[in-house]
Amino acid sequence: MNKFRFFIVLAIVGLMAFSVFAVTWRMADDQPAGYPTVVADQFFANIVNQMTNGKINIIVYYGSQLGSEESIVQQVMSGAIQLERLNAAPMGSYAPEMNILSLPYLFSNSDQEWKVLYGPIGQKLLTDLQSIGLMGLTYYDSGERSFFTRKTPILTPSDVKGLKIRVQQSPVFIDLIKDLNGAPVPMAYGDVYTALQTGVIDGAENNIPSYYTMNFYQVAPYFSFDAHSRVPEVVIMNLSAWKSLTPEEQEIFRTAAIAASLYERQLWDELTKQDMALLEKAGVHFSYPTQEDITLFQQAVAPIYQQYNQYKSIIDEIRATK
Repeated sequence: MNKFRFFIVLAIVGLMAFSVFAVTWRMADDQPAGYPTVVADQFFANIVNQMTNGKINIIVYYGSQLGSEESIVQQVMSGAIQLERLNAAPMGSYAPEMNILSLPYLFSNSDQEWKVLYGPIGQKLLTDLQSIGLMGLTYYDSGERSFFTRKTPILTPSDVKGLKIRVQQSPVFIDLIKDLNGAPVPMAYGDVYTALQTGVIDGAENNIPSYYTMNFYQVAPYFSFDAHSRVPEVVIMNLSAWKSLTPEEQEIFRTAAIAASLYERQLWDELTKQDMALLEKAGVHFSYPTQEDITLFQQAVAPIYQQYNQYKSIIDEIRATK
């Protein structure tokens, strides 16, 4: 009996020790369940949990359960929430260098984009987030962003004139619409459908999966492939939470982040092809501006680059990447 009690005590002590050292962290994502970023978030969380032998449990809160992208950033900075997946554009309000990734027509294709993001420039942008209390872990694919509207397609800069276009809370995107003589309307992602439906805004801009998943095509059936931006998603983490990890655990997080990034990119490519087929069946009016039209857009937004002249060497290096 004494031996039995001894083992019971050992078991209780073991459980108490595990409960002391085990942590549960929250990860926020504003996309719905099944979306590539959310699936990749869970993939990342599973790897971390398995490789830490259950010590670190990350719960993914999708569908804006914890708030909008923009509102969560400050909570991650403070440590109220430990991780978030968000678009890189809103990060420019906190880390100006991140605005580089939002510059219109910066990347000419996907291969160039990922060489930059996985290379020294992209990794430096992630590392520099430590100055604002964040640890940048990796990038996810967000495809190319184009305009979609309620009544008429956008083929040239003149088609944007006077239109109220929803944008993210990003200086670059706000200036983009201003330079095209439109009216930028910063708005939470979850409010866009109703705003389009009621005419509060005339259009917005995003990628194909978002356009389909959020049913924007139902109220804004004109989609124009101007591909003005290839802004990636970024996975960020509270810096104090990062520093609480052992070197071995930090390496686990890096490994999980790389794996999640590659997985998300695969899912993204598959979903984009699938959604394009569904949108075509739904009768969406797709438009494809000519190269001459794209040149007009590039000329119209040239002033944006002047505002970021301090990053000219980085911008030139990105453009030179093949």
